[in-house]
Amino acid sequence: MNFLKSFKERIFSTSELEFESLALELFKYQSRNNLIYREYLQRLGKVPETISDFEEIPFLPIEFFKYHRVTTGEWQEQAIFQSSGTTGQVSSKNYVEDLQFYEKVATRIFETLYGPLEGYHILALLPSYLERGNSSLVYMVNGFIKATASRHSGFYLANFNELADQLNHLIQGTKKVLLIGVTYALLDLVENFEIDTTHANLIVMETGGMKGRRREMIREELHQTLSGGFRLDTIHSEYGMTELTSQAYALEKGKFQLPPWLRVKIRDINDPFSTLPHGRTGGINLIDLANVATCAFIETRDLGKRNADGTFEVLGRFDNSEVRGCNLLVG
Repeated sequence: MNFLKSFKERIFSTSELEFESLALELFKYQSRNNLIYREYLQRLGKVPETISDFEEIPFLPIEFFKYHRVTTGEWQEQAIFQSSGTTGQVSSKNYVEDLQFYEKVATRIFETLYGPLEGYHILALLPSYLERGNSSLVYMVNGFIKATASRHSGFYLANFNELADQLNHLIQGTKKVLLIGVTYALLDLVENFEIDTTHANLIVMETGGMKGRRREMIREELHQTLSGGFRLDTIHSEYGMTELTSQAYALEKGKFQLPPWLRVKIRDINDPFSTLPHGRTGGINLIDLANVATCAFIETRDLGKRNADGTFEVLGRFDNSEVRGCNLLVG
């Protein structure tokens, strides 16, 4: 437990140069103390003690979070976050060792990009997540709403009339307004209500997810539709998932920016143990050093590419993947 505590503090001062050595240190720890990851490495024929190069670290397929308790060390969870799989799907579970740390990570990432939360009114349109009750996205946004200390911040379900009225009122003020919503609900709102953004101080952020309510859209088409409906030049995006502690945000053109302790690698679709250079499309692998108590090395089912400027883009999902949580699909 001492390692968990000390490592958590160290990630916040992580530099690009230190990232690889920290990742290797965490890999050594998790390969010994995470039973699921250790068994997976054994079945791959990998001997952790012989891995000294950051590029050689294997990634755990994200499906393991559906069928196993993926934890490093022994501890009693403070919460269990569950993914929003549709009927008939098995949901992923993330056993959370430290909710205070989870909140600190989420707040640090958001405020680094957007400024203090107390400078916002936050209106959250996340009906399908709210109805489920154990969503990491809802937990995060609820923490943000509390941090705004605004009596106008809050969640909305099907009460679109009330939301539209509140938006039209707040965006004429001097305080910034963040409307964060699941994709299908944002489309429903903008198609049925007039939002006057002439003098607005408004950010609209989509979290992905059609939940079977609408046809899937590529991000470019979605953002064009939302931009036109809200009369905004730019739509922002949030990239997160149940299995992660950290999030990424795209402030423009679907290019996601990463906190210093989160890194994306793109794997070859035909050879999952090989990585691809900038600009090439492949499977997204994630190294989230904030996943110190679970598994930091995750092979996702998302398709994407890394850009030379350090950002990454999500371009779709593997054809045989299930529709999951906070990710936008290509129809």
